[in-house]
Amino acid sequence: MVVQSFIVDLNKPLVFQVGHLGEAYEEWVHQPIVSKEGPRFFGSDFWEFLTRTVWWAIPVIWLPVVCFFIFKSVQMGHTLPQAALMVAVGITVWTLLEYSLHRFLFHIKTSSYWGNTFHYLIHGCHHKHPMDGLRLVFPPAATAILCFPFWNIIKLFSTPSTTPALFGGGLLGYVIYDCTHYYLHHGQPSQEVPRQLKYHLNHHFRIQDKGFGITSSIWDKVFGTLPPSKVAEKSR
Repeated sequence: MVVQSFIVDLNKPLVFQVGHLGEAYEEWVHQPIVSKEGPRFFGSDFWEFLTRTVWWAIPVIWLPVVCFFIFKSVQMGHTLPQAALMVAVGITVWTLLEYSLHRFLFHIKTSSYWGNTFHYLIHGCHHKHPMDGLRLVFPPAATAILCFPFWNIIKLFSTPSTTPALFGGGLLGYVIYDCTHYYLHHGQPSQEVPRQLKYHLNHHFRIQDKGFGITSSIWDKVFGTLPPSKVAEKSR
């Protein structure tokens, strides 16, 4: 149990409570509550609504945007194979970004009031309530805001005609990530590749400082953060 002077009331909105945990927050947030019914974040119904997203909203909203940007590069003179290559590059870059954000931002250590509050909003809530189906995918409003800086970053390293397809590829990588993430928590993987990706649940319930990849384990292998299998652990 966490020794703490502040007790979180799970029956009240959580966001502005968790900051009071101070140094105890790190241990508290990594003691998961396994329930498909998520907690209330805010007292305001408007802000509460913005934190909840059904998984299928992600492909419905963003796949048309992906197609728009890819087609824009084709309109600007690129062939379909060239556009496909740029999309593949965008997806690959996304997998590295996904790994990096998860490892270095989402798992940052915090103890201050606003640090704990910020961390809980961006990722801590997912570790505390990993089966909350309405907070597994990223809210579209937040994604739309983040698209602007990412678009401008891509523009710095690419040409006007390649930027749209590269951006579309990165956005497609994000869509794959969010859908995969939801599936890993609520699906029943039966094929070999999805079963291998199930190591993500180990990240929640067994080894929380390893297994930062969601759509791919490649960067965990490259940087030495792939969690050991249960078979390997038993053989020790």
